[in-house]
Amino acid sequence: MFMDGLDELDQKIVSLLIRNARMSYSEIGQQVGISRVAVKMRVQALEQKGIIEEYTTIINPQKISGAVSCYFEIETKPDMLAEVAEILKKNDTITQIYRVTGKSRLHVHAVASSNEEMEELICNTMDNLPGVVACTCNTILSRIKDIKGLRL
Repeated sequence: MFMDGLDELDQKIVSLLIRNARMSYSEIGQQVGISRVAVKMRVQALEQKGIIEEYTTIINPQKISGAVSCYFEIETKPDMLAEVAEILKKNDTITQIYRVTGKSRLHVHAVASSNEEMEELICNTMDNLPGVVACTCNTILSRIKDIKGLRL
């Protein structure tokens, strides 16, 4: 459904990489029935097309002592949305920014090393954003389901 634009072989390769991005070209080739070199060429083509954007290590902040995860729903005046987004993009505590439909125009995730750092973010950044009509903050207590990338 999400990968209709890819041929069957590329779909299999992408599925394997989503499950384990550290899988070698040889291992992938064995599972999909092509050579290591052919897998490498296909993966490079997927990267060049922007289908595969990056390979990364995902850290669960809740497993790190003292880390605090929050999300903010921010409603801005329409003409201030871009400026608010630019300010938030520059802050290292902010991990994700989404433009959304509905009353809130931005959905923002933040991960701080402590309650003090989160309070600093709220007091020094969020409370001073220009053109904000409303801002709510919710602390994330636990991760129940968190899918990265596409659902296959």
